[in-house]
Amino acid sequence: MFRNAIVRIPGSNFAEGLTTAGLGAPQYDKVLRQHSCYRQALEECGLTITILDADLRYPDSTFVEDTSVLTSHRAILTRPAASGREGEVGAIRETIGGFFPAMAEIQAPGTLEGGDICAAEDHFFLGLSHRTNEEGVRQLAVYLAGQGYTSSVIDIRGMAGILHLKSGISYIGNNTLVAVEEMAANELFRNYEMIRVPLQESYAANCVRVNERVLAAAGYPHFTAELAGRGFLPLVLEMSEFQKMDGGLSCLSLRF
Repeated sequence: MFRNAIVRIPGSNFAEGLTTAGLGAPQYDKVLRQHSCYRQALEECGLTITILDADLRYPDSTFVEDTSVLTSHRAILTRPAASGREGEVGAIRETIGGFFPAMAEIQAPGTLEGGDICAAEDHFFLGLSHRTNEEGVRQLAVYLAGQGYTSSVIDIRGMAGILHLKSGISYIGNNTLVAVEEMAANELFRNYEMIRVPLQESYAANCVRVNERVLAAAGYPHFTAELAGRGFLPLVLEMSEFQKMDGGLSCLSLRF
Protein backbone atom coordinates (compact mmCIF):
# COMPACT_ATOMS: atom_id res chain seq x y z
CA MET A 1 0.00 0.00 0.00
CA PHE A 2 1.30 3.44 -0.94
CA ARG A 3 0.75 6.24 1.55
CA ASN A 4 2.69 9.13 0.06
CA ALA A 5 3.62 10.74 -3.23
CA ILE A 6 5.95 13.53 -4.30
CA VAL A 7 5.04 15.61 -7.35
CA ARG A 8 6.36 18.81 -8.90
CA ILE A 9 4.23 21.44 -10.63
CA PRO A 10 5.16 21.79 -14.32
CA GLY A 11 6.98 25.02 -15.09
CA SER A 12 5.88 27.62 -17.61
CA ASN A 13 8.83 26.48 -19.76
CA PHE A 14 7.68 22.85 -19.77
CA ALA A 15 7.56 22.86 -23.58
CA GLU A 16 11.32 23.51 -23.67
CA GLY A 17 12.07 20.05 -22.28
CA LEU A 18 13.41 17.05 -24.14
CA THR A 19 11.11 15.14 -26.46
CA THR A 20 11.19 12.72 -29.36
CA ALA A 21 7.41 12.36 -29.66
CA GLY A 22 6.83 14.70 -32.60
CA LEU A 23 3.31 15.51 -31.41
CA GLY A 24 3.65 19.28 -31.24
CA ALA A 25 4.12 21.63 -28.33
CA PRO A 26 2.09 21.13 -25.14
CA GLN A 27 -0.42 23.81 -24.18
CA TYR A 28 0.53 25.07 -20.75
CA ASP A 29 -3.00 25.69 -19.50
CA LYS A 30 -3.90 22.09 -20.36
CA VAL A 31 -0.66 20.86 -18.78
CA LEU A 32 -1.66 22.46 -15.48
CA ARG A 33 -5.23 21.10 -15.65
CA GLN A 34 -4.04 17.58 -16.40
CA HIS A 35 -1.47 17.73 -13.61
CA SER A 36 -4.12 18.94 -11.19
CA CYS A 37 -6.37 16.02 -12.12
CA TYR A 38 -3.43 13.67 -11.65
CA ARG A 39 -2.85 14.97 -8.13
CA GLN A 40 -6.56 14.63 -7.35
CA ALA A 41 -6.43 11.02 -8.56
CA LEU A 42 -3.54 10.22 -6.22
CA GLU A 43 -5.49 11.73 -3.33
CA GLU A 44 -8.54 9.70 -4.34
CA CYS A 45 -6.33 6.62 -4.08
CA GLY A 46 -5.54 7.55 -0.48
CA LEU A 47 -2.13 9.20 -0.83
CA THR A 48 -0.81 12.23 1.01
CA ILE A 49 0.94 14.42 -1.56
CA THR A 50 4.02 16.57 -1.18
CA ILE A 51 3.76 19.23 -3.89
CA LEU A 52 6.97 20.90 -5.01
CA ASP A 53 6.99 24.26 -6.77
CA ALA A 54 7.88 24.48 -10.44
CA ASP A 55 11.63 24.66 -11.06
CA LEU A 56 12.29 26.73 -14.16
CA ARG A 57 15.94 25.69 -14.20
CA TYR A 58 14.85 22.25 -15.37
CA PRO A 59 11.95 22.13 -17.85
CA ASP A 60 11.63 18.33 -17.44
CA SER A 61 11.63 18.41 -13.64
CA THR A 62 7.92 17.61 -13.32
CA PHE A 63 8.97 14.05 -14.28
CA VAL A 64 10.15 13.39 -10.72
CA GLU A 65 10.19 9.60 -11.11
CA ASP A 66 13.48 9.82 -12.98
CA THR A 67 15.33 11.22 -9.94
CA SER A 68 15.29 8.18 -7.68
CA VAL A 69 14.39 4.54 -7.16
CA LEU A 70 12.49 3.98 -3.91
CA THR A 71 12.30 0.75 -1.97
CA SER A 72 10.76 0.04 1.43
CA HIS A 73 14.21 0.50 2.97
CA ARG A 74 15.88 3.42 1.22
CA ALA A 75 16.08 5.79 -1.72
CA ILE A 76 18.67 5.35 -4.46
CA LEU A 77 19.25 8.71 -6.11
CA THR A 78 19.79 8.43 -9.83
CA ARG A 79 22.18 10.08 -12.29
CA PRO A 80 20.24 11.11 -15.42
CA ALA A 81 22.05 10.88 -18.73
CA ALA A 82 19.90 13.42 -20.52
CA SER A 83 21.56 16.75 -21.08
CA GLY A 84 20.52 19.34 -18.51
CA ARG A 85 18.65 16.94 -16.19
CA GLU A 86 21.31 15.93 -13.67
CA GLY A 87 20.56 18.97 -11.50
CA GLU A 88 17.02 17.69 -10.94
CA VAL A 89 18.38 15.14 -8.49
CA GLY A 90 20.03 17.77 -6.30
CA ALA A 91 16.86 19.87 -6.43
CA ILE A 92 14.74 17.08 -4.94
CA ARG A 93 17.33 15.46 -2.66
CA GLU A 94 16.23 17.25 0.53
CA THR A 95 12.57 16.37 -0.02
CA ILE A 96 13.35 12.69 -0.59
CA GLY A 97 15.71 12.70 2.38
CA GLY A 98 12.89 13.87 4.61
CA PHE A 99 11.17 10.53 4.00
CA PHE A 100 14.20 8.30 3.45
CA PRO A 101 17.10 9.09 5.81
CA ALA A 102 19.01 6.16 4.28
CA MET A 103 20.01 7.11 0.75
CA ALA A 104 22.43 5.70 -1.80
CA GLU A 105 23.44 7.28 -5.08
CA ILE A 106 24.41 6.18 -8.58
CA GLN A 107 27.97 7.31 -9.26
CA ALA A 108 29.76 8.26 -12.50
CA PRO A 109 30.29 6.80 -15.02
CA GLY A 110 26.96 5.17 -14.29
CA THR A 111 23.78 6.77 -15.62
CA LEU A 112 20.30 5.76 -14.57
CA GLU A 113 16.81 7.24 -14.79
CA GLY A 114 13.90 6.02 -12.69
CA GLY A 115 11.68 5.49 -15.72
CA ASP A 116 13.88 2.53 -16.61
CA ILE A 117 13.14 0.67 -13.38
CA CYS A 118 10.01 -1.46 -12.97
CA ALA A 119 9.39 -2.98 -9.55
CA ALA A 120 7.33 -6.16 -9.44
CA GLU A 121 6.96 -6.97 -5.73
CA ASP A 122 10.45 -8.06 -4.60
CA HIS A 123 11.90 -8.27 -8.10
CA PHE A 124 13.09 -5.33 -10.19
CA PHE A 125 13.33 -5.19 -13.97
CA LEU A 126 16.19 -2.88 -14.92
CA GLY A 127 16.02 -1.27 -18.34
CA LEU A 128 19.23 -0.82 -20.29
CA SER A 129 18.39 2.14 -22.49
CA HIS A 130 19.85 5.23 -24.13
CA ARG A 131 19.35 6.96 -20.75
CA THR A 132 20.48 4.15 -18.40
CA ASN A 133 23.82 2.48 -19.07
CA GLU A 134 25.46 -0.80 -18.04
CA GLU A 135 27.31 0.74 -15.10
CA GLY A 136 24.16 2.40 -13.77
CA VAL A 137 22.30 -0.91 -13.95
CA ARG A 138 25.20 -2.72 -12.26
CA GLN A 139 25.32 -0.27 -9.36
CA LEU A 140 21.56 -0.39 -8.83
CA ALA A 141 21.54 -4.19 -8.90
CA VAL A 142 24.18 -4.20 -6.13
CA TYR A 143 22.17 -1.75 -4.01
CA LEU A 144 19.01 -3.82 -4.49
CA ALA A 145 20.71 -7.12 -3.70
CA GLY A 146 22.00 -5.59 -0.48
CA GLN A 147 18.39 -5.03 0.54
CA GLY A 148 17.29 -8.56 -0.36
CA TYR A 149 15.76 -7.78 -3.77
CA THR A 150 16.41 -9.65 -6.99
CA SER A 151 16.73 -8.02 -10.40
CA SER A 152 17.11 -8.76 -14.09
CA VAL A 153 18.18 -6.60 -17.01
CA ILE A 154 16.14 -5.89 -20.15
CA ASP A 155 17.93 -4.24 -23.07
CA ILE A 156 15.54 -1.87 -24.84
CA ARG A 157 18.11 0.06 -26.86
CA GLY A 158 16.97 -1.52 -30.11
CA MET A 159 13.24 -1.00 -29.56
CA ALA A 160 11.69 1.79 -31.59
CA GLY A 161 9.46 4.22 -29.72
CA ILE A 162 10.53 3.08 -26.24
CA LEU A 163 12.35 5.84 -24.36
CA HIS A 164 12.36 4.16 -20.95
CA LEU A 165 11.57 0.60 -19.90
CA LYS A 166 8.28 1.71 -18.36
CA SER A 167 7.26 3.23 -21.67
CA GLY A 168 6.58 -0.38 -22.63
CA ILE A 169 5.91 -2.30 -19.45
CA SER A 170 4.16 -1.84 -16.09
CA TYR A 171 3.52 -4.08 -13.11
CA ILE A 172 -0.02 -3.68 -11.75
CA GLY A 173 -0.12 -6.22 -8.94
CA ASN A 174 -1.82 -9.63 -8.82
CA ASN A 175 1.27 -11.07 -10.56
CA THR A 176 0.24 -9.18 -13.71
CA LEU A 177 2.37 -7.27 -16.19
CA VAL A 178 1.18 -4.89 -18.89
CA ALA A 179 3.45 -4.84 -21.94
CA VAL A 180 3.59 -3.68 -25.52
CA GLU A 181 3.67 -6.51 -28.06
CA GLU A 182 7.38 -6.05 -28.77
CA MET A 183 8.22 -6.82 -25.14
CA ALA A 184 5.47 -9.20 -24.08
CA ALA A 185 7.18 -12.40 -25.22
CA ASN A 186 10.35 -11.81 -23.20
CA GLU A 187 11.35 -15.02 -21.41
CA LEU A 188 11.82 -13.07 -18.17
CA PHE A 189 8.06 -12.57 -18.02
CA ARG A 190 7.11 -16.24 -18.34
CA ASN A 191 5.82 -16.57 -14.75
CA TYR A 192 3.54 -13.53 -14.93
CA GLU A 193 0.04 -13.01 -16.17
CA MET A 194 0.32 -10.75 -19.19
CA ILE A 195 -1.89 -8.03 -20.62
CA ARG A 196 -0.65 -7.36 -24.15
CA VAL A 197 -1.08 -3.83 -25.48
CA PRO A 198 -1.43 -3.63 -29.28
CA LEU A 199 0.64 -1.18 -31.28
CA GLN A 200 -2.19 1.31 -31.75
CA GLU A 201 -2.61 1.65 -27.98
CA SER A 202 1.06 1.33 -26.99
CA TYR A 203 1.09 4.54 -24.93
CA ALA A 204 -1.39 2.88 -22.56
CA ALA A 205 1.29 0.41 -21.42
CA ASN A 206 2.56 3.05 -19.01
CA CYS A 207 -0.08 2.66 -16.31
CA VAL A 208 0.25 2.76 -12.53
CA ARG A 209 -1.22 0.61 -9.76
CA VAL A 210 -1.94 2.86 -6.80
CA ASN A 211 -3.50 0.87 -3.98
CA GLU A 212 -6.89 -0.35 -5.23
CA ARG A 213 -6.88 1.55 -8.54
CA VAL A 214 -4.92 1.47 -11.79
CA LEU A 215 -4.25 4.88 -13.28
CA ALA A 216 -4.65 4.61 -17.06
CA ALA A 217 -4.31 7.14 -19.86
CA ALA A 218 -7.52 8.28 -21.55
CA GLY A 219 -8.13 7.42 -25.19
CA TYR A 220 -7.37 3.70 -25.11
CA PRO A 221 -10.73 1.99 -24.64
CA HIS A 222 -9.65 -1.54 -25.49
CA PHE A 223 -6.94 -1.49 -22.85
CA THR A 224 -9.23 0.06 -20.24
CA ALA A 225 -11.83 -2.61 -20.95
CA GLU A 226 -9.18 -5.31 -20.61
CA LEU A 227 -8.20 -3.98 -17.19
CA ALA A 228 -11.81 -3.99 -16.02
CA GLY A 229 -12.36 -7.45 -17.47
CA ARG A 230 -9.42 -8.75 -15.43
CA GLY A 231 -10.89 -7.37 -12.22
CA PHE A 232 -8.81 -4.20 -11.96
CA LEU A 233 -10.33 -0.80 -11.24
CA PRO A 234 -9.10 1.71 -13.85
CA LEU A 235 -9.01 5.42 -13.10
CA VAL A 236 -8.71 7.15 -16.47
CA LEU A 237 -6.78 10.41 -16.84
CA GLU A 238 -6.09 12.75 -19.74
CA MET A 239 -2.35 12.73 -20.49
CA SER A 240 -2.15 14.28 -23.96
CA GLU A 241 0.13 17.18 -23.02
CA PHE A 242 2.61 15.00 -21.16
CA GLN A 243 2.64 12.48 -23.98
CA LYS A 244 3.92 15.28 -26.22
CA MET A 245 7.01 15.43 -24.00
CA ASP A 246 7.61 11.66 -23.83
CA GLY A 247 6.00 11.54 -20.37
CA GLY A 248 3.57 9.03 -18.91
CA LEU A 249 1.55 8.44 -15.77
CA SER A 250 4.38 6.88 -13.80
CA CYS A 251 6.77 9.73 -14.60
CA LEU A 252 4.79 12.37 -12.71
CA SER A 253 5.20 11.10 -9.16
CA LEU A 254 7.34 9.22 -6.70
CA ARG A 255 5.03 6.87 -4.80
CA PHE A 256 5.86 5.14 -1.53
